[in-house]
Amino acid sequence: MAIDRNSLRGKLFIIIFGAHTKHGRQFDVFLLWFIVTSVLVVCLESVPSIRNQYHGLLHSLEVFFTIVFTIEYLLRLYSHPKPLTYFLSFFGIIDLLSIIPFYLTVILPAGHFLVTIRIIRLLRVFRILKLTSFVHHAHVLKTAIIASLQKITVFMLTIISLVLIIGTVMYVVEGEENGFTSIPQSIYWAIVTITTVGYGDLTPQTPLGQVISSVVMIMGYAIIAVPTGIVTVEMSRSMPVSRKAEQVECLSCGKSMPLNSNFCSNCGHQLNE
Repeated sequence: MAIDRNSLRGKLFIIIFGAHTKHGRQFDVFLLWFIVTSVLVVCLESVPSIRNQYHGLLHSLEVFFTIVFTIEYLLRLYSHPKPLTYFLSFFGIIDLLSIIPFYLTVILPAGHFLVTIRIIRLLRVFRILKLTSFVHHAHVLKTAIIASLQKITVFMLTIISLVLIIGTVMYVVEGEENGFTSIPQSIYWAIVTITTVGYGDLTPQTPLGQVISSVVMIMGYAIIAVPTGIVTVEMSRSMPVSRKAEQVECLSCGKSMPLNSNFCSNCGHQLNE
């Protein structure tokens, strides 16, 4: 859909969505600081001593940030050539989730719903997900994870089978008298041990159980490296493809062009302003 760059809607679209333009980059930096600060306010509000002392200030800041993000969201809907597409997009949903909890706490009655409202207010941390829109190569990681999904699934099924076997063996070896009261309890111990977390709330007491746990811990170091290696390999493979696939949308006619293009091949508009 062609956009009239001289209209108010067109100018807003260039500023809000034109990340490759000068004004678009300035808007992104401005918005980035607002997001980080608003999330910091949410974190500080969760500290009882700070909340009790600065409740009024924190609430005022929350109202201010909510108003800013609401205006930003409405401007995105207004300026986008396909508002419904943006509304249903990942970032559109994240933008909505970042502001809707505040209004829910205003609309919903207090009283015994207070606990529910507190949980809803925690959704404000979704604002931090808006930062992913500033990571220009985020799709490289996304491509690598998608390409690795089948291998990681097989790996996870193998690990599930392994901890099931180890847990069953430890249940037989240690028994209920040593804290391994059931197979699920033993599987929990196997997961904690094989991931090298080691809470220490459940430990083998017999010599054979200690030997098995030593082997499981050594296996854990090798197992942890497997998914990392799978994703790393796929990232190296997807890097050249992703660079080639990177595109930028012409703000004049809407045609997609390679990222390193200086002018649109359709209308001749300069892409990198």
